[in-house]
Amino acid sequence: MTWLDLPAHHPFGVHNLPYGVFSTGGADRRVGVRVGENVLDLAACAERAGMESAAVWRAGSLNPFLDLGREAWASGRTWLVEQLTNEAHRDAVQPHLLPVADVTMHLPIEVADYVDFYASEHHATNVGRMFRPDSEPLTPNWRHLPIGYHGRSGTVVVSGTDVLRPHGQRKGPTDPAPVFGPSIRLDIEAELGFVVGGGTRLGEPVALADADDHLFGVVLLNDWSARDLQAWEYVPLGPFLGKSFATSISPWVVTTDALRTARVALPGQDPEPLPYLRGEVTADGAGTAYGLDVHVEVDWNGTVVSRPEFREMYWSPAQMLAHMTVNGATLRSGDLFGSGTISGPADDTRGCFLELTWSGAQPLTLGDGSRRTFLEDGDTITLTATAPGLDGSVIGFGECVGTVRPPR
Repeated sequence: MTWLDLPAHHPFGVHNLPYGVFSTGGADRRVGVRVGENVLDLAACAERAGMESAAVWRAGSLNPFLDLGREAWASGRTWLVEQLTNEAHRDAVQPHLLPVADVTMHLPIEVADYVDFYASEHHATNVGRMFRPDSEPLTPNWRHLPIGYHGRSGTVVVSGTDVLRPHGQRKGPTDPAPVFGPSIRLDIEAELGFVVGGGTRLGEPVALADADDHLFGVVLLNDWSARDLQAWEYVPLGPFLGKSFATSISPWVVTTDALRTARVALPGQDPEPLPYLRGEVTADGAGTAYGLDVHVEVDWNGTVVSRPEFREMYWSPAQMLAHMTVNGATLRSGDLFGSGTISGPADDTRGCFLELTWSGAQPLTLGDGSRRTFLEDGDTITLTATAPGLDGSVIGFGECVGTVRPPR
């Protein structure tokens, strides 16, 4: 229960309380929490209560709060719930609730490092069938380790930022030589992004059992992809310019604490992973290497074209983090890693247009009657998602929106 006038199943009720960074007018950026149709100015609220945490919430990013670690994150959430559910705090808190329509949202973190994984067996299999029709669709290593690549942190942008069509080299299978120009096969990838908190020392891996100590929260992530540039450049070292021009994330970071009810068992891993990736199974079937029951929707110019389910992912977020550090690589607060395209077994659960149109051979029909394969200038993509919360509630992630603009 809360003293706020909220519908019982509002996606941003007190069971959720995601963090973001906002500003109003000419004021500095600061940390806020979404509750209902409002943003709670955390620094102002904490200052009134005499709390030291006001300092980290005055920052222009979540990074100082992330540095404090799991115990501080849990304490902050407990304090927030108390402020928003105990009638005694209403008069002190209410002045610091600002209508979400009146604030400007910003990138919630200063992105330290960015890694993108390839954790959906359905996606990897579909791509393998398209690109290697005469071979096994999955490479021999795929079921043994979470495959990923190191992306470009400086081009991670907040939802609402326009995406310029990238230039680069491309070469079709029958072209005699490569040409340079704007991408003509611009695509999206519907993913979840995981925000990391708490640094580690070089040479000290994070064990799977300790991964939750560093997994602060989750955002929606759109890994914009120029498929024609990617196809020409990716052999032998993988994605580069076809991916590095833009990655969009939603402004609200849904905490992993809010998503505990959404934990589910993985669909099954065969062969059994090596010991460092092998999690303990708990009574609910989830264990340390858990999946998440997150329902995603992909909207293309007002038409929902796909509904991927994150629970179908082969590798878990904790396994991705453990593998990312097993060689001794460090973590830093503000690290971000993507899950890779979320795809399922059905045609309408594929999380990118490469799969949905089978590399352009099977166009989609949008609500306006147009037949489409890849993105055109002016197209707008909106990712949304929900997950089950405590006591039958719904956890909302907000939106991750981007509109394609012509190249400069």
